[in-house]
This record gives sequence, C-alpha cells and structure tokens, in this order.
Amino acid sequence: MSREVNSIDLINTIEGSLLEGFFPAGWDLARIDACCSNPPETVLDRQAWWNKGFEPIPCETLADFDTMLGHEIALQIKLARDAGRKLALILPVGPMGMYRWAVYFLKEWGVKCDHVYGFNMDEWSDAEGNTLPSDNPGAFRFAMEGAFYGPLGELTVPENQRHFATRELLPTYAERIAALKAEGAQLQVIFGIGRVFHIAFWEPHFAAEFSTDEEWKQQTHRLGAKLHPLTVEQNAVTSFKSRTTLVPARANTIGPGLFLQADRIIGGADGIFGRGMQWQGISLWVTFRYGPTRWIPSSYMPTLPGRLFFLKDLAGPLEAECN
Repeated sequence: MSREVNSIDLINTIEGSLLEGFFPAGWDLARIDACCSNPPETVLDRQAWWNKGFEPIPCETLADFDTMLGHEIALQIKLARDAGRKLALILPVGPMGMYRWAVYFLKEWGVKCDHVYGFNMDEWSDAEGNTLPSDNPGAFRFAMEGAFYGPLGELTVPENQRHFATRELLPTYAERIAALKAEGAQLQVIFGIGRVFHIAFWEPHFAAEFSTDEEWKQQTHRLGAKLHPLTVEQNAVTSFKSRTTLVPARANTIGPGLFLQADRIIGGADGIFGRGMQWQGISLWVTFRYGPTRWIPSSYMPTLPGRLFFLKDLAGPLEAECN
C-alpha cells in the first residue's frame, strides 16, 4: 500500500541514490535549503558578516541589469581616471551583456582606458593548462575582445595591459597585480556566481585539499582545474545551447588569493530563462545567507565592499512550479 510522505525531497531521498557523494563534502544541504526558504522581501536584509560597504542592487528586468552593471563598470573606470589612479580589473566572461553598456558610457564620456589593466579570471583548458587559440569562438579571450576591448576603439585598454588566463600568463597575475597596487592602483573584481557557488572557476570541492580557511585563502590560481559536473551543465545550458559535449571539463582560474584582495567588487546575477525557469536563485540566496566558508566560495563576496546587481525574480519564492 502506498502512502503520502510530505518530506519526499532531495535531503530525504539522497541516501543510496546516484547523487550520494555527488555534492561537495562540506555542503550542509539542510542549511542551503534554509537559505532558499527566506521570503523574497527579506533578500536585502543585512547580515552580520556583510561588509558595511556591500550593497545588493535588485534590477527589474534584464535590460535594467545590463545597463546598471555596465554603468557601474564604466563609472569605476572614469573615477579612477579622474583621480589619476591606475585600475586593475579582474574580468569575467559571464555575465556579458553589461560590456555593451560599459562601452557605451565610456564612449559617451570620452574616457580613455590606458590606465586600466585587465585580467581575465578564467579560461577553458586541458589538464596541463593549455587553452584554446585566441581566434576560437569558444575562447574567453575571443569573447572579451569582441565585447569590450574591440568596441572601445581608440579609447581601449592597450594590448599589453590585457591579460588572459593562459598557462603562461595566469601564474604571473599575483605578481603583476601586487606591483600595480604598490603603485597606488585599486583592484576591482567583476564576477558572476556559479551554479555551485564558485567565483571564476574556483570550485567548492577544492576546499577539501586545505586544512584551514587561511591556507585556502592564499591560493592565487590553478591550471587545468577539475570542474564540478554542475558547472559543466551550467555552461552547457547557458553558453553551448545544451550541447554538453562541447564543454571542457577543466579550466584555468584565479583563486581566493586574488579575488579576496579586491578593494571593491562588482557582481552580477542574471540567471533567469523565462517561463518561470531559472538556475541562479539558489546561488544568490546562499551567497547572501550561508555565511563565509571555503566550501562556498561566493559566500565571501558580501564580506567585501562593492555592489552585487541581481534580477529581483531570483529572490523567488523558490518553490516547485509546473511549466
């Protein structure tokens, strides 16, 4: 005889399933679920561990999100130039829509970017850290040149100040950024939040390799990093039109030794598909509510000053819905 059970969910059915042992060992699934159970109207409630300069910014539409995030990037570039200060930017490929607007505002204001030093945070790779050619449409360098550096035209960042996460260049990021900061430059980190709460491709399961948070925080980069299966599927859906076989299983990436050095952060979360479907609500809530832990890299970002722009629908409610 069958019976109804109110607690038929992942937490209560994972034992003995194909998902047992699939998630990073340090994840507290009940705590993650509790983060996602908060009412949407409480998403901006400040938490004790947030930096006093951290500001979450809800956006009504994707167009608003792209424009506001692009304006923030352009504004920080302008402010640095007005102050006569160099600016080191750690840059993502995803989200991307904001670059069009950053270019628009910089051109409108006539801001030359020869004081900017760009460091792309990650790149697809093989196990040895070898990357795709720069003219391959799947390469992050190709995306950045097409979306940001190229459209800026004569105002653009000089080529020798653009850095990409190749096997040769990525290991030099820490030294280069330290030298810029010694000259008075500010470091700003622009980022999205991954399905498994990563920043860049710094995955949560890396936490198991370190005995303390302090040791974890010292890691500046990794070549040929093993990606979590959910990261591969996130990118299959968002970047490869569902074709999982095109998504590399490894990537070169910066680590917390760089992204936690940020003088200021500019974050973005826009993971909504339409018809009520989304992938990033859990990422947003856990980032805001879990509290800092190396098992959830994005949980550290609210401890830094800056802004995180997000589509307001990501706040939920995160409940079952048939579409």
